[in-house]
Parts: sequence; C-alpha cells; structure tokens
Amino acid sequence: MLQKIQSYINENQLLTRDKTVIVAVSGGADSVALWHILKNLGYDCVMAHCNFHLRGEESNRDEEFVRRLAEKHQTPFYKIDFDTAKYADENGISIEMSARNLRYEWFYKLLDELQAQAIAVAHHADDNIETMLMNLVRGTGLRGLTGIPNKNDKVIRPLLCCSRKEIEQYLSENKLEFVEDSTNKQNDYQRNKIRNQIIPLLEKINPSVRQTLYDTSERLNETYEIYSDTVKSISEKIVSCEAEKLKINIEKLKKQTAYKSILFEILYSFGFNSAVIGQISESLCKESGKQFFSETHCLLKDRDFLIVHKKQSPDDNIYTISENTEKISEPIKLQFKKMAKTADFQVSKNRNEIHLDFAKLQFPLTLRRWREGDIFQPFGLKGKKKVSDFFIDNKLSLIEKKSCWLLLSGNEIVWIVGYRTDHRFRVKDTTSEVFSCLNCDFK
Repeated sequence: MLQKIQSYINENQLLTRDKTVIVAVSGGADSVALWHILKNLGYDCVMAHCNFHLRGEESNRDEEFVRRLAEKHQTPFYKIDFDTAKYADENGISIEMSARNLRYEWFYKLLDELQAQAIAVAHHADDNIETMLMNLVRGTGLRGLTGIPNKNDKVIRPLLCCSRKEIEQYLSENKLEFVEDSTNKQNDYQRNKIRNQIIPLLEKINPSVRQTLYDTSERLNETYEIYSDTVKSISEKIVSCEAEKLKINIEKLKKQTAYKSILFEILYSFGFNSAVIGQISESLCKESGKQFFSETHCLLKDRDFLIVHKKQSPDDNIYTISENTEKISEPIKLQFKKMAKTADFQVSKNRNEIHLDFAKLQFPLTLRRWREGDIFQPFGLKGKKKVSDFFIDNKLSLIEKKSCWLLLSGNEIVWIVGYRTDHRFRVKDTTSEVFSCLNCDFK
C-alpha cells in the first residue's frame, strides 16, 4: 500500500520532501488513513480540521477526536469553526457549496501562513467512480466524466489510486481508530444513494465494474485534454471580458460546429447546470432581455451578446458627498475637486470626467441607484427625458441599467455616472468656479 501510493505521488509529481504538507483530517476513515500513510512515508505533515457545526454534538466529537489523535502522535494541529448555515443564507448558496468555499479559503490561508507545499485531501478511487456517476446523472458533460483530478492547483489527492477496501484493510492492519459520520449510511444524499444502492446493483451486472469505470475515467481524462484545447481556442475568438463581465458574441457562437457544447463548456464553470444551459441555447434566436441564474452568477441574453456577471445584492443605499469631500471608494470610486475657472479652461469631453458649475450645486450631493420615473435634461438638449428612455436610446443592457449610479444635487440629477451630465449644471461663460468629478471605476 505504501509503495503503491509513493509511486503514484512520484509519477504525478504531487509532493516533495523539503516542505510541509497540510493534511485535511475530518476524523473519518479516509482522512485518518491519508495522514498516517503520508507520515509513514516520511512527509512533514500537519493536521487541519474544520468544524462546520452542521451535525450538532457529532461535529464537536469529530474535532475532539482529531485533536487527541494529533496530540498522541505529536503532529501539529490546526482547526477552525464555521457558522456554515449562516454563510449559506447570507450568500444565497447551498450548504454543500458553503462548506466547500469556507474549507478551501481557510486551507489556502493556512498554506500561506505555514509556507506549505500542498493541501492533501482524502478522495480515493471509489470517490472518483461515485463522482463520475453523479456527473453522468446530472449532465455535466465530458469534463464531469473525467472524475476527480489528482492535482488541482495546490490541492492534491494521493489516495486516488486506492480503493475503499484497500484503505479499510490498511486501517485494520495498523489498528487505526476513526470516527463514523452518521450521514454516510443515509440514502438522503445523491452520493450515498450511488454508493449504497446503485454501485452494488451495477456489480451484479459486472463484478469488475469499479475497475471498469476507473479505467474509463482515466481514458476520458486524456480525451478531455484534446477536447479542452479546442474549446479554449474557439472561446478566445467568441468571448471577451469587460470590467467584471464576460461577453459571448452570439453570432460568432452560432457559427461554430457543435456550438451547444462550446456554450456548455464556457458556462458550466460559472455554475449553470445542463438544464439552464439548454434554455440559454434555445434563447439565442429569441428576443433580448431574458435572464438566467446559477447559484453564483447571472446571464443576460442581450441583443448581440450573452453577458455573464456575478450576482450582486441590490444596493438601495443613498450616499452623501459633502462640499469638502475629495474622494469616495464606496459604492464606486469617485474623485472630486473644486477649482477657479481660468481663461484657458476647457470642459472635459471624457464621459467619465465631468465639469459642473459649482454655484448651481446644492450640497451635500447624493449618490444612488436610478429609479423608475427619474427625469433629467441630457447635456445639449432643451427638453427633459426619462432616464429609462435614455437607457433605451443608448442600448444599455439590463445589467448595465441595474449597475448604474446617479449623482444628484437636491432632487435634480446632475450626472448619470459614466454616461451623461444634466444640461442645467453645465459650465457657462458666467461660471466662476468649476466642480470636477472623475469616475475612477471606469475600465
């Protein structure tokens, strides 16, 4: 067993012996075996334990077990507590994703603090098979059928070459204790149903089905490397990034062979599932304006582009700007300056830098999101216009509208930030003092 894992580590260049490795130890059989194996192979190990406080007293039992195990074997021990349910609620994501985000964020902080070389986690060959079958059921495409990678950035999985039976045998031979997660035997979760029900049924058809699926996953890994190179090449031609938005050119996408697969590969990494991506594909030839959502991102089907951006909580706050304010960083970065108007002064033609007649302004100024019914007098025009009509005329997408800020003097709109000033506040021949405002968030 030790020789097998050492060969796997060497073959895949997972670890060296000159730096510390952080071993994620939950207290379960797999993680205890991983720690003990790496320790016996001579690697400098520390234990890292997360208490997610999701299973009541059982969570505390697991923490105490790992702590005592570390003390008994004189292994450095690090632990952290998470209010996982609160994090999930605040971020609008699942408990499973919350636990994963919290866990790896802390692991990477610990990695930096300890100057460690890697974070070792205890996924094994059976986990890989279960993941492959889960992804097949979910419809995650070719990528999902490749299973779990043995290395992902600084996260390594040295036990992927071993089955659950081999790990259990190792634990028995070395008389190693571990704790059992009571939820592992429940069939409420997809993975447990596959582990406890589906795979045993498949073994009745093919007793060697575990090895067959493992070998298939290995071959698909190589196939996926060729496939992903092609997808990457095509993506570079049809995808662009602006600020924090990703834009997919619809016409260029539709000209690609198997464009639905290309779209799937681009969007799946943003959390969109196969069903939603199918709906997005069907919308390509339909009217613009429809939105689609994953747990973390929003996609807008615009006129010429599919626009992807992170979900943001609506900011309905009103921010005040005093006469002496020089700059603000929330909710956007703006710089302000008052200056005398000189004979050679010229008004900026940059839409992200404006000049206003200081005498016309009423302080404090305010900054807020646009609202239905907002009206202003666009620079250069005599009449007033609804802000919503201005957006339509300038072909702003729904995402751009929602992210728009207004600068106001009293109840009058001074500036649709980044787009147009109000004609009533323009610098005139009679202006003596100029108020400038620079939008530093523009990219």
